[in-house]
Amino acid sequence: MGAITQNKQGLKTLIAGTVLQLFLGIIYVWSVFKNPVSLYYGWEPSDVGLTASFMLCFFVIGILSGGKLQMKIGVKFTALIGGLMVAVGMLATALIPQGELLGFIDPETPFSSYLEVTLVPIVPVFLIYIFYGIIGGFGVGMGYNAAISTAQKWFPQNRGLATGISVCAFGASTVVFAPVVELLNGKFEVNVTLMILSGVFAAATLLLFSFIKAPVDLPAPAIKAGELPPAARRQYTTFEMLGSPRFYLIALSLMLGTSVFFIINPDLYDLAKDRGLESFATYLVMFTGIANAAGRLGAPLMSDKIGREQADIIILTATALGAFGLCFAQGGLLVAIIAVVAFCFGGYSGLYPVLTSENFGIKNIGSNYGAVMVGFMISALLFPVVINKIEEQILRFITLGCLAVIGAILVVVLKIVNSKKVKDNKI
Repeated sequence: MGAITQNKQGLKTLIAGTVLQLFLGIIYVWSVFKNPVSLYYGWEPSDVGLTASFMLCFFVIGILSGGKLQMKIGVKFTALIGGLMVAVGMLATALIPQGELLGFIDPETPFSSYLEVTLVPIVPVFLIYIFYGIIGGFGVGMGYNAAISTAQKWFPQNRGLATGISVCAFGASTVVFAPVVELLNGKFEVNVTLMILSGVFAAATLLLFSFIKAPVDLPAPAIKAGELPPAARRQYTTFEMLGSPRFYLIALSLMLGTSVFFIINPDLYDLAKDRGLESFATYLVMFTGIANAAGRLGAPLMSDKIGREQADIIILTATALGAFGLCFAQGGLLVAIIAVVAFCFGGYSGLYPVLTSENFGIKNIGSNYGAVMVGFMISALLFPVVINKIEEQILRFITLGCLAVIGAILVVVLKIVNSKKVKDNKI
């Protein structure tokens, strides 16, 4: 930590990027917006639920595109464009015309209940996919990438800690903003809430973006024999990285490891009730968010101490054990296991940017990490469809555990490959 505090200019960039990450994560408070949005505009909740899928896809596309854009206009203006895109997406969503009321208002009927029955949409639901999901998600990806890639470049010897601090703020955003959004929704219509947040977000972006800048000369990271993979001494372009088997080991392990959380997260509330924790179900969802944020800092910090691959193997193995444990866990054990799985899921967000730069260099980390994140996107879109076709819950958890085990094996192979390259001095 001392090395970070001594780097004054880098510390300013890290703080600005971390605060921006806290705001960027607000777009993931979709679960709080879902019902008010569907009620106000007259859409079905099941229809607007697809917004989260569009958001996730374009978040990854924004990471990849933002990495390319950084090379042309720099991280400062990439962060500016990304942040303002989020604000514009929220504002455009707020300006969608409200659904129309049909029939007569019964003064004896509560207004909210009446709206659920008689409000019909004026515009098609795909507008919210475009505004909040696509424009907002793309902007989040651009700003997210700018913050974490710059943190790594300023602190090459503490990449895990710097990256962890940045992505931890992103994960903690839901814990901070969810109650704020609920409070605003209780006082205003949802379109007014979106306008307020859009204005606050635009102001925060304009205040912070100028501090997010890359160092002119990249500091040379200390190289310890047998610890730093030799690929880190070569600055791979994204095209060159795609030609390396190590890229596929990394991207596939990320895809397999995140599958467990993507399956259990939407059903956490129901799972808790089924396992005898009905009174604790709501708190479990909040607790999961805290564990997720802690993993974003804890896993990369651990990787600074024991090595990237070793840390990744540990969290993949813990994810697998957690999935197997969900076959039978009840009560307090269930809470502990879900916390571990959430911690590991957050850990992937903090660890894989560092794992990518360690294998393929810091120079092009923005676009390279975007390519690795395609594995994350595939996991989010593919496994909820495929795994949920398994009707037996225990078999479903066993399958997820096996996927995480395969992910751990892939990282073991990666570790062996890198160790051999160090031994053969092929740098």
